Amino acid sequence: MRKTLGTLLLLTGLMLAQNNATMTPFTGKIQKLAVQKRPIDPAYNIPIDPKGKLTCEATLKNGKTVQFASVKSMMMVYLHQDYFLRNKLIEDHLDKLYVRDYLSGEKIPAENAVYVFGSRLIGPHGDDLIPLSSEEKAKLFELKYGGHAILPYSRIDKGLIRYLDM
Repeated sequence: MRKTLGTLLLLTGLMLAQNNATMTPFTGKIQKLAVQKRPIDPAYNIPIDPKGKLTCEATLKNGKTVQFASVKSMMMVYLHQDYFLRNKLIEDHLDKLYVRDYLSGEKIPAENAVYVFGSRLIGPHGDDLIPLSSEEKAKLFELKYGGHAILPYSRIDKGLIRYLDM
């Protein structure tokens, strides 16, 4: 009984393989599978998760859009634009900056957001600033994830970004 069942399965497999071979013959050409490449962060040279909660973007003066892995990355490029332009890491000066509210995912202008500094959340490249659309949301965020300070956009400077990057 076992031999008969095994033989039957083997024959069935051979017939299916022969049918598939006649339907799609091997042409001798190997085709590469199309792999979707994720955009790369210009500051840290890491892949950007398009669904990431910390993903930011900026519109350049020439109208194109650049994506960033996090607020820290975007602000590093914004505060050191000459370096990134000179090394051809960006095409043009940054014009408008946008962040996503961490809780709702809503896209908002960076200057309208508040940022939580020192939370337990870690960004894609270490410590980061967490953007939120209002101070009330930032206080709720701090209750869950902690934080040392809620900062307005005007308080983000080179020293803070350098400190976060240590």
